[in-house]
Amino acid sequence: MYPFAFTKAADERSALAAGARGGRYIAGGTTLVDLMRETVERPDSVVDINALPYRNLEVGPAGLRVGALVRMTELARDPRVRTQYPVISEALELSASAQLRNMASIGGNIMQRPRCLYFRDVSSGCNRRQPGSGCPAIGGENRGHAVLGTSDQCVATHPSDLAVALVALDAVVVVRSRGRDRRIPIAGFFLEPGNTPDREHDLRPGELIVAVEVPAGPHTARSGYLKVRDRQSYEFALSSAAIALDIQGGVIRGARVAVGGTATVPWRLPEVERALVGRTASSSLWPEAAQHAADGARPLSGNGFKVELVKRTVARQLATVATLG
Repeated sequence: MYPFAFTKAADERSALAAGARGGRYIAGGTTLVDLMRETVERPDSVVDINALPYRNLEVGPAGLRVGALVRMTELARDPRVRTQYPVISEALELSASAQLRNMASIGGNIMQRPRCLYFRDVSSGCNRRQPGSGCPAIGGENRGHAVLGTSDQCVATHPSDLAVALVALDAVVVVRSRGRDRRIPIAGFFLEPGNTPDREHDLRPGELIVAVEVPAGPHTARSGYLKVRDRQSYEFALSSAAIALDIQGGVIRGARVAVGGTATVPWRLPEVERALVGRTASSSLWPEAAQHAADGARPLSGNGFKVELVKRTVARQLATVATLG
């Protein structure tokens, strides 16, 4: 770990001022500290923001608002969230160990950086860590890497389970700087690597996430999250699906489908949604619609199995969510 200055922000004004000077914000620290220890991240200044008033958790007719410093455990176990937004609770509970969920903040969770072994090995080239140094995963060990949203610059998957659920539910990320607030639709918050893999999100220098908002809708209560992985706990997804359905009189009136573990960003599946809306819910419909889950996939030498896996993941979770009351 490289030397750095550490300060605790007493209020929002001092935190934003420190961020404007290049300070890195830290809350639970479950990602940043690891990256600093591995010298992947080398900030000159780290600013503890835990004293800031971003711990509100509000559920109302318009939707859900979650302060950025709410801990994963707190959000997952809230009875209103479990009832009205179960896909969020399930994604959180499948995300990490109980100890990490107790520490990790919601804002920090969606800001996680890749778990790609080349990204975390500073002796290796990595375009995310050092633009222009190459992507060894393309021709190397890539079993866990992405098949959707990739480029010739980067094929790392996005690690957050929660982010997949938030993308499915059309969440909005509220960010603040010294000048103003911005509301960023979460589908545009995460950036595909393209030719600039070092740009992972739409945050501007000094901006701070203050809340995440999820709009209410007839689909949110009939929702759920499925995570497929090599072992049952403390493991990142090979494939996952966040699904929310509005079914009335046996007919699908609305569908929200997003997947993780297979794409460079949490990946929305509009073609699957279009194949569902207006159709009668049936056991034959789920695999039919799920055939579109891998549209545009570009498998690598070691992860071609993910093309079929993501289709099966989506079909299985569609069948599960459809049976919910």
